Amino acid sequence: MNTLLIFLGAGLGGVLRFWTSQAVYFLLGRQFPYGTLVVNVTGSFAMGFLFILIAERVGEIAPQLRSLLLIGVLGGYTTFSSFSVETMSLIENGAWTSAVLNIVMNVILCLAATWIGLELGRQL
Repeated sequence: MNTLLIFLGAGLGGVLRFWTSQAVYFLLGRQFPYGTLVVNVTGSFAMGFLFILIAERVGEIAPQLRSLLLIGVLGGYTTFSSFSVETMSLIENGAWTSAVLNIVMNVILCLAATWIGLELGRQL
């Protein structure tokens, strides 16, 4: 059952990643990998928030929710591999400032979003 939940969640997460990044690129353009940044930050926030809710607030369905939401949906949604390829592309194109900015922003904002999600989850 967990495998099926992960499979379904990952498909949903992948579609959500595509829609989110396309919407961001439509709004902000493609000169910087904003779509991946937004997906990584929102995915990090959701991971922190849902982790606390599932671990501390949900009873017997916690393993199934963990499989569906954390491993499946958020595993399909977050985009570390896209982040890596986009950063390498920036480096290869000589856009060192953008590459460093992309690395720093993804790491700092994703850690901050995870922390905020954890704290918000604890407050509920």
